[in-house]
Amino acid sequence: MLRYPIAIEMGDETTAFGVIVPDLEGCFSAGESLDEAIDNAKEAITLHIDGLLDENATIPAPSPVSRYSALAEYAGYIWAIVEIDPTILDDKAERVNITLPRRVLARLDAKAKEAGETRSGYIARMSIGA
Repeated sequence: MLRYPIAIEMGDETTAFGVIVPDLEGCFSAGESLDEAIDNAKEAITLHIDGLLDENATIPAPSPVSRYSALAEYAGYIWAIVEIDPTILDDKAERVNITLPRRVLARLDAKAKEAGETRSGYIARMSIGA
């Protein structure tokens, strides 16, 4: 598992709990409760890493909490660790079996052919919004 530290700015009845992921520049989140903030941070980290992969960027390795916890910019924050499944980094092709109505499959194949791609390539490209 990848274990990313998160810095949590405590919220209250009127203010959300804010989350910063120091190892992933620009990755942040929030939640109405501490548990929600941590859950939302996991989703934000996963989406952030997925975006970096789409850009062929380097994925920063997780750091220990001690790398950041003593820094003045994080004074007053509490710390948690979010575990991310490393399979999200795996670009190895995997054969899958899907079931689609024939009419949908015909449309899919026509769109793939129009784009000059294989069915698998077209599905992969469309799934990342390219």
